[in-house]
Amino acid sequence: MALALVIGTASLFAANAEGLKEPTKEIRTQIVNLLQTPDFIIENETVVTLTFTFSSQGEIVILNVDTRDKNILNYVRENLNYKKVDNPGERDKIYTMPLKVTAS
Repeated sequence: MALALVIGTASLFAANAEGLKEPTKEIRTQIVNLLQTPDFIIENETVVTLTFTFSSQGEIVILNVDTRDKNILNYVRENLNYKKVDNPGERDKIYTMPLKVTAS
């Protein structure tokens, strides 16, 4: 019974990861440029995972920011959500991107 539970859970996580895409280098560079220096102090280096998609108008739509730091969460949402990029990715595809936030 426990083995069936482990196998079922593992396949559930594998199915979720299959639909995710990594953004192109060009999209990643544009996102990093939109996230210049924040206006608050970051004490520890942190890596957050952004999950986003693109609208039909080529705007970034943030779906999730994997962090517990409310300053980082709000900063990312304010500076990325509904911002246009040149040559956006595919509409309605879900992209994930790790983002390193360094201490200042």
